[in-house]
Amino acid sequence: MNNIEEKIIEIETKMAFQEESIEQLNEVIINQQNAIDKLQRQLVQLNSKIEEESQHWQSENNPVDETPPHY
Repeated sequence: MNNIEEKIIEIETKMAFQEESIEQLNEVIINQQNAIDKLQRQLVQLNSKIEEESQHWQSENNPVDETPPHY
């Protein structure tokens, strides 16, 4: 083989490796985005539950509604 053919083969080999690497990285990014989306949904649910519990707790323990102990 001459020098040009060897360089072409080397370039093609590097391109194939890079294409495979890009596909693998893309799969990692997709999986990470799915995990982020799931975590964001869970965070919204948790914030909603915390808000509900906070409102419930505040309404039950409002000192204005309590009768003084001497009554």
